[in-house]
Amino acid sequence: MIHVAIIGSGSAAFACAIKAAENGASVTLIEQSDVIGGTCVNVGCVPSKIMIRAAQLAQQQRSSPFQGLANHEPKINYSMLVRQQASRVDELRAAKYENILEGNPDINLVRGQASFKNSSTLMVKDSDGRQIEIKADRFFISTGSKPTIPPIEGLSGTPYWTSTEALFSEQLPEHLLVIGSSVVAVELAQAFRRLGCKVTILARHSLLYREDPLLGQELKRAFEDEGIHVLENTQASNVQYSQDKFLLETSSGKLEGDRLLIATGRQANTDDLNLHSIGVELEHDGSIIVDDHLQTSVSGIYAGGDCTTLPQFVYVAAASGTRAAVNMTGGDAEINLSAMPAVIFTDPQVATVGLSEEQAKANKIETDNRLLALEHLPRALANFDTTGFIKLVVDADSHRLLGAQVVAHEGGEIIQSAALAIRNRMTVEDLADQLFPYLTMVEGLKLCAQTFAKDVTQLSCCAG
Repeated sequence: MIHVAIIGSGSAAFACAIKAAENGASVTLIEQSDVIGGTCVNVGCVPSKIMIRAAQLAQQQRSSPFQGLANHEPKINYSMLVRQQASRVDELRAAKYENILEGNPDINLVRGQASFKNSSTLMVKDSDGRQIEIKADRFFISTGSKPTIPPIEGLSGTPYWTSTEALFSEQLPEHLLVIGSSVVAVELAQAFRRLGCKVTILARHSLLYREDPLLGQELKRAFEDEGIHVLENTQASNVQYSQDKFLLETSSGKLEGDRLLIATGRQANTDDLNLHSIGVELEHDGSIIVDDHLQTSVSGIYAGGDCTTLPQFVYVAAASGTRAAVNMTGGDAEINLSAMPAVIFTDPQVATVGLSEEQAKANKIETDNRLLALEHLPRALANFDTTGFIKLVVDADSHRLLGAQVVAHEGGEIIQSAALAIRNRMTVEDLADQLFPYLTMVEGLKLCAQTFAKDVTQLSCCAG
């Protein structure tokens, strides 16, 4: 029987453990903290989406687009909301992690800090300082990531928030300062604004600067309409904390707020694994380099999830764990990210899949592109909410769909159809010819596809 040792207990780790056990392996799961389940269920995806949904409902009470509905300021008991959020986190952790572990005799949990003694042996130090030695045939590293803290003078030692503190504090700030411009920064900034806080975002470049520039521009407009102050091309040079206030010296002047959220990305948890000594290759930021079979540079050692060079999404982590387990138990599975959808849970949501126009050009692919403003989408008109757009990127020669970028209410529910179209190598004509239900937001994909050959303003409703 193959013995698989897995370092970590998050989504990648559990997906790997379950699949490896199904394939006949004995599994040792090693976790250093008191809580299993990793980032997503405990301090990431689950609690943040609960908070974002609550904030959305608060905003709907405050600002309805329908004339016959009276707007009013919502009554918010924030500590009760946080306690409900924590309760649901506990429920999901029990259902999806603890109960699975208890019910699977082929998976053994060991508590402690693991590091490699050599390429076939781990040393695990428990909370009492005792060391145990674990030998295995295969290893899977899935130690996740931690917040990156920028080297701003004066920041260290102040009570700044990372996303964890932001999600579980039971007190709402009066004025939240946010340093960062990507997923966590924009999601939490809008949630806190909708829950009644004043919010200022400091973006080193622009919002979502790694994406198609149109996405960040549209999100910035939506944020400013809600009263979120966005300072682009702004960096903090000094942080002071006194009398329950943060004072920031920035390139755009002085800022003061009672809470400071640092959301400048995450970095791999690999410092304590002793990977250099056994020859596992790392990127400069400490992330583990893996191939499309999740194999590291050392035979028999695999890795997945946020501690690797893979995109930091929980579904990518789970997929990496499952595929690594197949490969560790004699199979042949690769991870293909060519049609990987991604969603930022702001409102409007920002959703992408495949190549952007700029990425296609970087790959020397000539493209044709169309952008459908949501004022041309019947469902958006019926919602009285036409904020956003749908953009399609296609190969100029073959007309095959290469990518989609969406800014829309419930844009995340649109993007998977585009992902399936890309995965199945559909042309824009194929997409335009599909039947889409009316009135839906996803019909915008069909309408955008039709704009490559037609003027959609001259089409009747639900025209085929």
